[in-house]
Amino acid sequence: MFVWRHDIETLWAICGGVVNACLSTVLKGILNHERPVLTLRSDPGMPSSHAQSIFYTVAFCIISTVEYFGCNGITAVTSVFIIAMGSYFSWLRVSQRFHTLNQVAVGAVLGFCFSIFWFWLWDALLIKAFIAHFWVRVVGAAGSCVGFLLYVVWKWAHDNKH
Repeated sequence: MFVWRHDIETLWAICGGVVNACLSTVLKGILNHERPVLTLRSDPGMPSSHAQSIFYTVAFCIISTVEYFGCNGITAVTSVFIIAMGSYFSWLRVSQRFHTLNQVAVGAVLGFCFSIFWFWLWDALLIKAFIAHFWVRVVGAAGSCVGFLLYVVWKWAHDNKH
């Protein structure tokens, strides 16, 4: 969906993906749940950030498909296929012993629910302000760029400490 959609809603989805990743990092630190095999990765495993990101994207794809094509048999089959693919890729984290089933399930539910919340927030509050006020567009774009830059610098500094 990100490839052929070049609109503000896609930018909003990408920003949501970054916020979703930050949420996962914060929750890992708070919950501090061990991974099934400690020698594979040293960071906490709950929730699975891969499953959380995958299911954030799954929900975005389903929402976009239904918005574009409407609710019909084709979108229902497509949605089931998207969920099956997301489930398979998330299950790989369990089969490779990077996470427990619970860690992946929690990550999947969090990612899916956060995606629904993120798009509800857009539809309920932000799209009207975005259309009505030019300054909202400028601040939103600048804030997204600055936020991403700060995240990259923070991640670089954090990775260099270890």
